[in-house]
Amino acid sequence: MNRRQFLTTAASSAVASGVLQADLLVQAEVRRTAPVIDTHMHVWAKAAAGYPFGHPYQRDFKTPPHEGTLQMLIDDMDAHGCTHAVLVQVIYHGWDNRYVAECVRRYPDRLRAHGLIDPTDPKVADKLEFWIKEHGLVGMRFSPLYYAEGMHGGDGWLSADESHRLWRKAEELSAIFNFFIKPRQLPKLEKMVQAHPDVRIILDHFSQLDLAAVDPEPQIRLLMEMAKYPNVWVKVSELSSVSKSKTYPFADAYPFVKRVYEAFGPDRLLFGTGYPGDARAHYKRPPLDKEIDLLRKEIPFLAAEDREKILGRNAAKLWGFQA
Repeated sequence: MNRRQFLTTAASSAVASGVLQADLLVQAEVRRTAPVIDTHMHVWAKAAAGYPFGHPYQRDFKTPPHEGTLQMLIDDMDAHGCTHAVLVQVIYHGWDNRYVAECVRRYPDRLRAHGLIDPTDPKVADKLEFWIKEHGLVGMRFSPLYYAEGMHGGDGWLSADESHRLWRKAEELSAIFNFFIKPRQLPKLEKMVQAHPDVRIILDHFSQLDLAAVDPEPQIRLLMEMAKYPNVWVKVSELSSVSKSKTYPFADAYPFVKRVYEAFGPDRLLFGTGYPGDARAHYKRPPLDKEIDLLRKEIPFLAAEDREKILGRNAAKLWGFQA
């Protein structure tokens, strides 16, 4: 190579390097500005804060085993680049959603909240309207899981004729429902989803599938059936409970996660964790940075664009975050 060829090659390399660096900077900026939205966050007040612990299923419940305050959440979010969160009323406060409503009032740009209302209450539709119109909640969580096998009167309310009034009210209010539900209860939910296609539905924690079952396939098929409804989303959350190994990064669950990803598509999956700050360790959950890394780095088959969708872009559209 003569001197002129060397200089030409060097100049071309420098240009290429500069272009590459510029491209990397652009990609970094996109990643930096992409929202990270935790769509499943439980917080609760301190014992002396004036918000009673009215656990609806444990009469002897007194106080939670660990603190989980709003400030713990905000500190955790700020430390790890989590831009927004959807609060899901913790069972500890029962049907009294005032604490999560107050949290949203304090951080209206960063937080949304789903409450809890008694699904067996004849006035459940009125309670939905009250919490949304009077307290600014955006939806409700229902937990058929607590009513399985006849517990607490059974889960007949899930698809009862009188429940259609609740769903019609949700349509009127544009409310979002999320369900803490077992796979075998999904056919009852499916009847309501079919009847009310305009109500947006989120299935929590992969519908609590038990991959350690002797044959988990029947459960998996019930979940996959819900993928045909465009108003149903799934939370990519609690891999710590779905996984058989229970060991981060829960790689044994990835083949199942891939099936959910392929069935529902990247636009209907949502990121969620569970608890704020050091409460995560108490409830045997990974720290927030590790939870984010599951979606951002660990799960191998996700495209870069899809990682961003699941980590936050889908949630921003669903809950109307300005992100």
